[in-house]
Amino acid sequence: FKQKIISFKIKNKIIYGLNKIEKEILNNKFEFNQEFEDIHMNIEKRLTQLIGDDAGYIHTARSRNDQVITDLKIWMKSATQNIDLTLKKLIKTNLKIAEKNIKTIMPGFTHLKNAQPVLFSHYMLAYVEMLKRDLKKIENLILNTSENPLGSGALAGTSINIDRNYTSKKLNFTKPTSNSMDAVSDRDYVLEFLFVCSVNAMHLSRFAEELIIWNSDLVDMITIKDDMLTGSSMMPQKKNPDSAEIIRGKTAIIISSLNSFFIIMKGLPLSYFKDMQDDKKIVFESYNNLSNNLKLTSNLIKSMKPNKKKMYNYSLKGFTTATDFAEYLVKKGVRFREAHKKSAMLVNIAEKLNLTLNELKLEHIKKVYNNFDPNVLNVLKVENSVNSKKSFGGTSKQNVIKMINKTLKELR
Repeated sequence: FKQKIISFKIKNKIIYGLNKIEKEILNNKFEFNQEFEDIHMNIEKRLTQLIGDDAGYIHTARSRNDQVITDLKIWMKSATQNIDLTLKKLIKTNLKIAEKNIKTIMPGFTHLKNAQPVLFSHYMLAYVEMLKRDLKKIENLILNTSENPLGSGALAGTSINIDRNYTSKKLNFTKPTSNSMDAVSDRDYVLEFLFVCSVNAMHLSRFAEELIIWNSDLVDMITIKDDMLTGSSMMPQKKNPDSAEIIRGKTAIIISSLNSFFIIMKGLPLSYFKDMQDDKKIVFESYNNLSNNLKLTSNLIKSMKPNKKKMYNYSLKGFTTATDFAEYLVKKGVRFREAHKKSAMLVNIAEKLNLTLNELKLEHIKKVYNNFDPNVLNVLKVENSVNSKKSFGGTSKQNVIKMINKTLKELR
C-alpha cells in the first residue's frame, strides 16, 4: 500500500485476515493441509477463505526462496540472542564458584600429568575466557545475519516498485542484501551459526570431561550432588556423571551437523536448490542441543563441590614447584638452561628419597647449588608458587581477583 501497489481497502482486508490467522495458529485452531505443500500456501488458502480473491495479492514481489530465508534469519537472530543470554548466565555461575575458591590450590596439568600448582579459581577462569570468546563470535554472528533478503524474489529481484529499505527497517534488519542471486543461495550465516554452536559446545565438552575425570574414584577432586548423577540398573553403589557425559555426546552431534551442512553446500552452483531445505532441521536441532548443554553445564557447576584437601595434596605430587626453583636460580644470575638442569637434579634427589619438593632440607639444596638464601625452601612450597605468578594472566591470588572483577564489570 505504501508503494501504491494495492489499495487502502485491500491492505486492510489482508491485515484483518492475517491477524485472524495468527490468532488461529497461536490457539492451535489453524488446520494445516499437506495438499497445499507448505505454510505459505496454507496461509494464502485460508486467507482466501476469509477475505476472498484479494488474498492473491500477498505473494506480490515475493518468492518462497526469499521468504523462507527471511524467516530463518529472523529466527536465527532471536535464537542467537537467547544463546548470548544463557552464555552470560553460565559465565556468572562460573565466576561465583571462582570467587568462593580464591585460596583453593590444585595441580595444573599438561598431558594429564601434574605440571604446576594453580588456584582452582584460576582453572575455572580459563573456561570463562573460552566462553567470552564465544560471546564475541555470537556478536559477530548477529551482525552477519543482519542483512534482509526479502525482495530478492526467486533469484533476479522484481520489476514491481517495492521499497526494500523500508521492509528491512520494519523487520529489524540493518539493510537489504545487495545481490538477489547471492541472497537466495547464501547459507554462510547458517554455517557460521553451526560453527559458533560447535565451538561453544566443544568448550562445554572439554569442561564436562574435566568434571568426569575429577569426579572419578581414582581422582576424587570434586563431588557432584546426587540430582546431577544417575545410578546403575545392576550396581546399587554407582553414582555416574551422566549429565556431563550427555554434554560430551551431544557435542559430537552438533559438530557433525556443521560438517553435514558443509557437505550439502560444497557442490551447489547458483542459485537455489532443494538441498538447502535441510538447513532448518540441522539448525533447530543444533540450537536445541546447545541450549540443553548450556543449561546442564550451569547446573553441574552449581552442584559441584571441590574436595579442597584432596586438591591440595595432589598439588604437592609430581614435583610441581620444580620450575619455581629454576626461576629462583635465574634470579640469582644462573642461565635458565643451567637452572633447568639443576632443578632436574633436585627433582632426582627428591625422587630417590621418596620426598615431595616441599619436604626437602637445605642439605639437599646444597648438593645442586650453594649460593642460596635461608628462605630458599619457601620457593618449593605450593602456596608461594601460586602467589608468585604475578605476571599478567598468571595464577596469583591478586591476578585472579582482578580478572573476576574485570569480567563481572564487562558483563554489566
